[in-house]
Amino acid sequence: MSQGKGFGFGLGKMKELADAVKKAQQVQQGAKELQEELEQMEITGESQNGAIKVVMSGNQEPRRVEISPDALSQGAEQLSIAVSEAMKDAYNKSTETMRVRMEELTSGLNIPGM
Repeated sequence: MSQGKGFGFGLGKMKELADAVKKAQQVQQGAKELQEELEQMEITGESQNGAIKVVMSGNQEPRRVEISPDALSQGAEQLSIAVSEAMKDAYNKSTETMRVRMEELTSGLNIPGM
C-alpha cells in the first residue's frame, strides 16, 4: 500500500512559507512607514547657478520654488531654464532617495527584480 504524499509540503516547506509570509508583512509595514517618512521629507534641487531652488517631498510632491532676485533680472527664457534645471535636480535627488530607502527595506529578502 502506498502512502499518500499530500501536496508535497513537508514541515520544512511550511516553515519556509510561514517565514516568507512574515517577511512580506514586515516589508508591507516598512513600506507604509517609508511612505509616511517620504511625505514629510523635503529635498531641495538647484539650478546650475544656484539662483533657483525647488523643494519637493520625498515622493516628488512639489512644495515650493525659491527664486533669487538675480534670477529675475536674467529674463523669462533664462528663468524658465533655471527652474527646469532645479526641478530636474530635485526630482533626481528624490527618486534616488526613494530607491536607496527601498533597497534598505528589501535587503536580504531575495525578491526577484529588486
